Amino acid sequence: MKRQPIVCVVGPTAIGKTDLSLDLAQALHGEIVSADSMQVYRHMDIGTGKIPVVDRRSITHHMIDVVDPWVPFTVHEFAQMARSVLSDLDARQRIPIVVGGTGLYVKALIDHFDFAQTDRDPSLRDALTQEAERVGAPVLHERLRAKDPLSATRIHPNDLRRVIRALEIVERTGRPVEANRSQERPPYAPILIGLTGERERLYQRIERRIDHMVEEGLVAEVERLLALGCDETHTAMQAIGYKEILQYVRGTCSLEAAVAAVKQASRRYAKRQWSWFRADSRIVWYEWAEDGMMLDVVLPFIEEQLERLG
Repeated sequence: MKRQPIVCVVGPTAIGKTDLSLDLAQALHGEIVSADSMQVYRHMDIGTGKIPVVDRRSITHHMIDVVDPWVPFTVHEFAQMARSVLSDLDARQRIPIVVGGTGLYVKALIDHFDFAQTDRDPSLRDALTQEAERVGAPVLHERLRAKDPLSATRIHPNDLRRVIRALEIVERTGRPVEANRSQERPPYAPILIGLTGERERLYQRIERRIDHMVEEGLVAEVERLLALGCDETHTAMQAIGYKEILQYVRGTCSLEAAVAAVKQASRRYAKRQWSWFRADSRIVWYEWAEDGMMLDVVLPFIEEQLERLG
């Protein structure tokens, strides 16, 4: 069976993935498929770095604004929805440009991972949740590290929802999360482009981006989400930028302290993204150029791979 070619642009936050994806979509007459775990949520525009519609160059974007932020949304649901999009693009002979920094979303899509076969256990999940309330999330994360070091590396100790889900899978099956994934032969032929750059320059870009988000109204966006009924219990509100600004809105810290916390969390997230993507030997890495010449550097390689795939 001929596999569908998919161009993927990956890398840490603020490295320049959006600009390159727009250039590639125009050059290849493709459409963009977001692989960002927070841009799936409606009403969360500024803090997730969504590109405004007016700046999308009339290029169709998929997997943005597909669910309300108070609705639980899993990587399995993302993969199912995104695969439907890919199927439609294939039927219309359009090249998908998958772009995003959520490594698990990218991998679940292009490698056809599927968690659906691992049944959930509400009683076990409740027990783990109650234990976390008693002893704290870091204790559960250390247990996960002992049983499934790879998953523990990929999941932040404070991401209690994902820690509990991973422990649920491990304790129910006796196997690491990776071993429980359905790995049928994927129907896709991914061409993976990774963007990298000097770390300190990236951190400067991250800090400028966050300052811009605050200037654009991030605080008001968090207040609107609260008015819609979102709070700390919803996964969407645990996103970087939202949970820190929420503390300011609640009156527990100053705006200056909240913004500093967002910047620190974003720098740490960029490090984790680098670690995740560096582990994938299929990715061809390119140094980000500030002069707007990335398309000229990357496009010949992509066109060569597309021709090879037929």
